[in-house]
Amino acid sequence: MADQLNLNELIVEVDELLTETWDITQSQQDLIQSVQPEHRTGAENLLHYAWMRRNDLRRLQDALHDLGVTSLSTSEYAIRARLLALRNALGALTGQGTIYYVGEIADDMAHADDCLESNSVTLLGEETEGANSRIMVTLPAEAADDYELVLELAEAGMDIARINCAHDDATQWEKMIANVGRAGEQVGKLIGINMDLAGPKLRTGDIVPGPNVGRARVTRDDAGQVVHPAKLWITPKPYMSSQTPAEPPADLPGRPALPIQVDGAWFDALAVGKEIRLHDARGSKRKFIVTKVLPHGVLAEGDRNAYLADGQLIECDYERTRIAGIPPVLQKMRLETDEEVILTADPAATVLGDDGPLRISCTLPEAVSALKPGERVFFDDGAIAAVVVSTRTAEETDAYPEATLRVTRAKPGGQNLAAHKGINLPETNLPLPSLTEEDEENMRFVATHADIMAVSFIRDEKDVQYVIGKLYDYANELEAAGDQDGAAKVRHVGLVLKIETIPGFQNLPNILLEGMKWRNLGVMIARGDLAVELGFDRLAEVPGQIMSLCTSGHIPVILGTQVLENLAKTGLPSRAEITDAAFALRAESVMLNKGPHITDAIEILDNLSRKLGSSQRKNRIMLRRIRSWDETADAVADTSDVDTDAADNN
Repeated sequence: MADQLNLNELIVEVDELLTETWDITQSQQDLIQSVQPEHRTGAENLLHYAWMRRNDLRRLQDALHDLGVTSLSTSEYAIRARLLALRNALGALTGQGTIYYVGEIADDMAHADDCLESNSVTLLGEETEGANSRIMVTLPAEAADDYELVLELAEAGMDIARINCAHDDATQWEKMIANVGRAGEQVGKLIGINMDLAGPKLRTGDIVPGPNVGRARVTRDDAGQVVHPAKLWITPKPYMSSQTPAEPPADLPGRPALPIQVDGAWFDALAVGKEIRLHDARGSKRKFIVTKVLPHGVLAEGDRNAYLADGQLIECDYERTRIAGIPPVLQKMRLETDEEVILTADPAATVLGDDGPLRISCTLPEAVSALKPGERVFFDDGAIAAVVVSTRTAEETDAYPEATLRVTRAKPGGQNLAAHKGINLPETNLPLPSLTEEDEENMRFVATHADIMAVSFIRDEKDVQYVIGKLYDYANELEAAGDQDGAAKVRHVGLVLKIETIPGFQNLPNILLEGMKWRNLGVMIARGDLAVELGFDRLAEVPGQIMSLCTSGHIPVILGTQVLENLAKTGLPSRAEITDAAFALRAESVMLNKGPHITDAIEILDNLSRKLGSSQRKNRIMLRRIRSWDETADAVADTSDVDTDAADNN
């Protein structure tokens, strides 16, 4: 009787959930009908899922799990259909029988899968056979001129090429796109083009550079013995400022050679074996011996470290020349925990060594004005954390607004902060559009040349509305000018919303519903900035939560930042990043960043994707056959046969 009573209670609770989903569908019809037809099923289901996740269903899930029926843990793709199926199962257990048509429930579940698959193909292109996720690869600048590099990426398994509009320009982008198209034809598949608009980037401002001093350094072994000499790479001073001196040979062992420039006549007199003497910037005597004379440069080697300053004299065969071409030392400020630093809207470069507290400018003055006491500030991908202590307006300073910060986290002994490092303001309401003037100009190129336009810094539905409005404005402009094909291309370009801030995560349901007013939609989870803003403890769960919400709306997801990064950079993957890659492959696309071993990373991810394609779909584990356990299974079967025979004999 107790069990029967518990079942009846569960039935009541599930019926209440079904009633609530029905009420949501009826009350939100205007919103559901406002999205594109392709997204209406997804919009309705997203509303159901978002409502369910505002409730704590863990007690219900535990009870359902104990009964051996669905616990709703993988129900996000079709909430109402899964609840109907659950209600039928509970009815069968109580003797009521099924009260909802099973065939219709199965059709709804299959339709949900089909919607996500269709939207994924529209945005990302067809899947590679046997794989459930596409591989997106960030192109380096060399991809504009090095076709063989692009071909290697295509042959390794690249499905989508990513171009970061924060770098290079339209001329370079066109070359990259042409190389990708050519490589796709050669390998026999269509490779998509994704272009990322940079969005408003908060960075530290300039720091006045230090003196023009460089260092030529020896390499020593553990015993302190010199194993590679210090090296100078000597070239003649260019006749014109636009001329670029020849680079030193790339295969030199030990530390890099220090490039210097000298007078042409002095350079022409150099020969192998000649001795170059100097007093370095510290006043120490040093000598270097010429070891190689090449057409555009001379290599000289010494057995001691030397500091060389622009304009100092060096001598060979009693002839002197002043050296040039040594760049200034990049200065960094050093911040320690509990130290105060002023963040200012003043665009002037920071001068280190000035009296008073350290000051650093911010590239977006509006951000400084928006800061409030108590809000957190992160620098350099979270390496330095601070909190706002106080603020002053432009009127109060008689110049520019500023905020006094107290450092709350830095390395023991202090942490360096250089110019042009990222600033994250996770708790500050920034009065900034999602597109800068430069982004809006680049958008015109992207919308007519790329398959996908990814937009950074999406914080709420207003940002999405603004971006979609700009796209429609541009399409209408092309149409009015008689460019019907161009207008159609703009209206069908893929729009990917990058979720990389706390507001973006918190407002995601509304962001997606607004985004569904654009036919070709996707989401990118940018884990790098999310990690800075959320903290690493929350990063463990948030990407999965974003992915589940997008699945409920049947919106494809691209997961990026640091996937197989160690492998791409060093050629050797860590054990942890292979496991991380397996999680990433639950998304419809995985983004890889560039690196010298990127083709190895693509090949491993492609192989992993094919293996997991039969084992997982999103967060559903597929029970494929595990051949590695065949021997154990055979042994169990043999034991079972023996036991049966023994029983028969008895």
